[in-house]
Amino acid sequence: MGGTPHLQPMLPIPGTEPAAPDMVPLLLVDGHNLLWGGTFGFPAPIYSRDKTRLLTGLFAFFALLRVAIREDVPGGQPEVLVVFDGEHGGADRKETHEGYKASRPADDAALLPLQFLPDVKRGLNLVGISWAEMEHAEADDVIATIVSRTPPPRPILMMTRDKDYYQLIDDRVVVLNTKFRAGQRLVTPAEVFRRHAVTPAQWADFRALSGDPADEIPGVHGIGATTAAKLLAEGLSLDELPASGRLASGRGRHVAEQFELALKWRNMIRLQTDLDVPCTPTGEPSPLLPKPADLVEELGLW
Repeated sequence: MGGTPHLQPMLPIPGTEPAAPDMVPLLLVDGHNLLWGGTFGFPAPIYSRDKTRLLTGLFAFFALLRVAIREDVPGGQPEVLVVFDGEHGGADRKETHEGYKASRPADDAALLPLQFLPDVKRGLNLVGISWAEMEHAEADDVIATIVSRTPPPRPILMMTRDKDYYQLIDDRVVVLNTKFRAGQRLVTPAEVFRRHAVTPAQWADFRALSGDPADEIPGVHGIGATTAAKLLAEGLSLDELPASGRLASGRGRHVAEQFELALKWRNMIRLQTDLDVPCTPTGEPSPLLPKPADLVEELGLW
């Protein structure tokens, strides 16, 4: 666990009106995902006044988060919890499949966002936003555990560009993807089906068949997204395919021949929901974020 929940803010941040705990939206932020997206996707680099210090990742992290809260979170000021990947997160998946995320570049340029991480955490502490990091867990598993333990009817948004989170989506849990155009950034069950022809409950099965290029999980050889969706049509699960008759001919035979492999991929893709997560949402709104420039100033980095 990193940071302290609901620290008293050191900046003059306006307060929020009390709200019923079950109706305060919970915004769970995939911290590394936001940091990488901000560092490499911000319109222009940001430097200190003397031009000696690059600040893009830090500035962009808080700028994108502030705008998302203001423009994309329905239901009022949310409780915000940022979750970062642990240093050894994903080790279990790598033991299962050596190729898991194996080709991701690890040179200085690719890892540039990490240089901003300590100051991002300092900034979160400064403004009173809680954050968590478990050394041996990936952020998506921590977030999945928090989602599973947050009772309805509380609405939950998961701020990320990672489609692994689609498997958690339901009538009250959505993905907030700020890379999508305005007005279309909330990914609901209907949106998952519109884009991929499967339901969130089928997502792990769908990816087990078709593969997950981002995580370098190959899926079943010879099965693409279109075929995978057809095999799972009418809500079938991977477990139901052998008795469905859909694996007896055509490309379905590839699945029959590689069925145990498909089960292996699904086990890797499924998010864990039983971690011993050292943080619990309070049900109270988090403080409003200041302008990112004011935060950078308060951190003494301008």
